[in-house]
Amino acid sequence: MLVETVKLSRIVLKLTPELYPSLTSYELESEIVLQFGIESLDAEDVMEIIQFSITEHHKDALYH
Repeated sequence: MLVETVKLSRIVLKLTPELYPSLTSYELESEIVLQFGIESLDAEDVMEIIQFSITEHHKDALYH
């Protein structure tokens, strides 16, 4: 089993580059641990990772 840690930016650029401009630099710098490596991902997986990353980065944010 290949465990790999990569930045979200690398995942997005490789599999869904059209989404790159939609993410903040803070989100793109997120470290993501992949159980089976980046090669095992598909676009649907990337969407789930992005959704989780956004949720994690904004869960403590206060909105007016």
